[in-house]
Amino acid sequence: MTDDWRRWRDAADTALYGEEGFYRRPEGPAGHFRTSVHASKLFATAVARLLAATARELGTDSVDLVDVGAGRGELLTGVLTALREGAVAPGLTVRAYAVEIAPRPPGLDPAVEWSAELPVGTRGLLFANEWLDNVPTDVAEADAAGVARHVLVRRDGTERLGDPVTGAEAAWLDRWWPLSRPGDRAEIGLPRDEAWARAVASLSGGTAVAVDYAHVRGSRPPFGTLTGFREGREVRPVPDGSCDLTSHVALDACAAAAGGGAELLDQRTALRELGISGERPPLARASADPVGYVRALASAGEAAELTARGGLGDFGWLRRRVPDREGGYCPA
Repeated sequence: MTDDWRRWRDAADTALYGEEGFYRRPEGPAGHFRTSVHASKLFATAVARLLAATARELGTDSVDLVDVGAGRGELLTGVLTALREGAVAPGLTVRAYAVEIAPRPPGLDPAVEWSAELPVGTRGLLFANEWLDNVPTDVAEADAAGVARHVLVRRDGTERLGDPVTGAEAAWLDRWWPLSRPGDRAEIGLPRDEAWARAVASLSGGTAVAVDYAHVRGSRPPFGTLTGFREGREVRPVPDGSCDLTSHVALDACAAAAGGGAELLDQRTALRELGISGERPPLARASADPVGYVRALASAGEAAELTARGGLGDFGWLRRRVPDREGGYCPA
């Protein structure tokens, strides 16, 4: 029934991934919002460099690349192109896997294996760009007495409070996002913790990276971050399949769920480590090499967008090295 009251997790799961869900639409995510992958091919170049570094750490010239939440394969296409052009890690052999609920898009490189499920036992780099924010969660709100209750929602977006939050979800709130004042809201990130732990466990060795809108315990927003996106604009979150439904990720909780050894950093820092800095080329180059200067200037502009404060550069990167069960690789 369209008028049934449901918890946000169930409602969003149907709206995003049901038979007529938002993520099954033919235009794909790129038809509605612009990620780092779509902003510049430099992002794929950075991921290719990270893949090459992972291969060196594993002591191999043959690695797996798993793109979780692959959209229409844009990131994998960009990484494979960067590698084939020879600018990054010439000679590296890559087995590419796209994990995505939508059907395989036409024209995708036949070297990419397409599946709705995570491959198990891969050895290399698992990369999840803006995946965890679309793992649906329940929403909690503190009532007039300060008791955290589930927020129930109808298909038209109307909300009301339901039963108190209990069990593992209540324990998660207490640890990661305690609600103390009436009206405070939180997205209960337990499903994301579990999804990330499964993704990390699927690797037999290498590095797992999640990139997303994020916050940590000391800076949680008081009213949550649940919102919708459609055709490039932020809209009211309505679980009817007409829009994306997303909320920022408690990446510190995800890190803890997958065990120790994780690093949390912002995209600006992560990309600079991979050679994407946004620094303008020296002006002297304009006269000595005008064509090269123009290209370098354009590249710097794209890199600046990827690393901008207040924009894509503020995205969180959760990086987790996984000890190699085959070759004995033990990360520092």
